[in-house]
Amino acid sequence: MIRLAARPDMLNDMDNYPLLDLMLTMLWFFFFVAWLFLLVNLTGDIFRSDDLSGWGKAGWLLFLIAVPVIAALFYIGIRGDRMMKRGIDDAQARDAALRTFYGGTSSPADDLTKLAALRDNGTITAPEFELQKARILTV
Repeated sequence: MIRLAARPDMLNDMDNYPLLDLMLTMLWFFFFVAWLFLLVNLTGDIFRSDDLSGWGKAGWLLFLIAVPVIAALFYIGIRGDRMMKRGIDDAQARDAALRTFYGGTSSPADDLTKLAALRDNGTITAPEFELQKARILTV
């Protein structure tokens, strides 16, 4: 077996890494990623809050940077009940903006009416109409 290492004495270090140490490393890595995810969500919620002034947002952000664990616990305890409501409101606003941008929602009947108008104008042929009609009706 060929082993590549920067130094020959590193081979012993690589061979002596027990499975439990690997599992603990993976667990710590998971906690680190979860912690980063929490900090990003808290920072996003701070900036998304309409009820906080600019100085309030700056204060919470400074508190979150200075003592992150305590600040995260305090923020979740004090403002956590409104975090989900702000997240839902933000998602609904984005959904409404996206639907407005793409022309709102249309039913299959509306799509068939538009398709028939294209066929009647000669923009599409009858076989193309039937193909698109089949696609609309199967969705």
